Amino acid sequence: MIFLKLNTKRTFFVGLAFLSICAFWQVYDSIIPLILKNTFQIGDTISGGIMALDNILALFMLPLFGTLSDRVNTPLGKRTPFIIGGTAGAVLSMLLIPIADDIGSLPLFVTALLFTLICMATYRSPAVALMPDVTPKPLRSKANAVINLMGAVGGMLTLLLVAVLVPKTEGIKPDYLPLFAATAVIMALSVIILVWKIKEKKLAEENAALMEEKEDASAQEEETEKESAFTVKKESLPKDVKKSLAFLLLSVAFWFMGYNAVTTAFSKYAQSYWKLEGGEFAYSLLIGTGAAILSYIPVGMIATKIGRKKTILFGVALLGILFTAATFFITFHPIINVMFALVGIAWAAINVNSYPMVVEMGKGSDVGKFTGFYYTFSMAAQIVTPILSGFLLEHVGYYTLFPYAAIFVILAFITMLFVKHGDSRPAPAKTKLEAFDTPD
Repeated sequence: MIFLKLNTKRTFFVGLAFLSICAFWQVYDSIIPLILKNTFQIGDTISGGIMALDNILALFMLPLFGTLSDRVNTPLGKRTPFIIGGTAGAVLSMLLIPIADDIGSLPLFVTALLFTLICMATYRSPAVALMPDVTPKPLRSKANAVINLMGAVGGMLTLLLVAVLVPKTEGIKPDYLPLFAATAVIMALSVIILVWKIKEKKLAEENAALMEEKEDASAQEEETEKESAFTVKKESLPKDVKKSLAFLLLSVAFWFMGYNAVTTAFSKYAQSYWKLEGGEFAYSLLIGTGAAILSYIPVGMIATKIGRKKTILFGVALLGILFTAATFFITFHPIINVMFALVGIAWAAINVNSYPMVVEMGKGSDVGKFTGFYYTFSMAAQIVTPILSGFLLEHVGYYTLFPYAAIFVILAFITMLFVKHGDSRPAPAKTKLEAFDTPD
């Protein structure tokens, strides 16, 4: 019998790649809408389309570069060259974004932004795939928890930078170069440390040998499991399960439509509608992100007692109430930060439990296929909602943001009521770390 234990320190270093990715995306969501609106006077509808560009690119670039990284074999390994190249390209091109903003050059801005997004897309899949390459199968759930936690830390770091480095300069155009430069340093240092500490090729070979040894030790058990899985896999989903899956995927699309509309437009909403200055808006987002991280463990414990569906319904109901309440604030009030803490808790309740419910319905089927269902609906929503909500912001008014979000969250609550499967109570996490195991 081979006993396996997660090398948390090694997984921490592997997670630095995901930290660098999330650090950039937080700056992207916070600052690019402001540049589009304030410097280039681009309408909110077109701006929403530009903000959806990363998800459009992701639809075909993430699978492409994930597959390409499977097929290469270099002295540095399969994933590391993509991580190094993608980070280097992104770091260099992203520095041109604030320069283009400073000189008011739209062609340079568009070129720099597009090249940055392409570079980011080239290494996200390889960065995520690095973890399972160097981690034994039974430990990948715990390792994924570390990876997600590192990503959250990356987002919080850049939110702090936004709050500190974007000055309150009423009537004066802010200089975003220090912010982008600091983010570039975080990204570059993260990957340098990763390459220094993680020798991918050696670790991947060691992991493959370990798993081969483990499989040989439990060959009979594995064969039995494969036969059982093959038997079940032949069975198609019952109609009632298919119906539940359809309603659950609709719910996923609806709550992403609402939540992503707020996260994408919040920086310009806070400045234009609430009249916040500089990077003040980042504190609300920072509080929400911190509350979500702290909620993962309690939310997981609640789900083990009352079930995933009730936990999700609680989160969706709370999110709908908060977005509805936010519509009544025509100026910023400190209580909004408290509300964003509750938004973080609500989103954690939804996010931690929704993906497992989708996969739960696919028992005996290809888990990868059901994972694809989840990401197809969530990413499609994140492509559509910046454009649709942006149209309303531009042609109706900024006051439409939170009502728009509330409507879609309420729709998610309604469709979630029709979900009757995938609600088995999850087993309690063996360690607190496992509570962070949510999809990337």
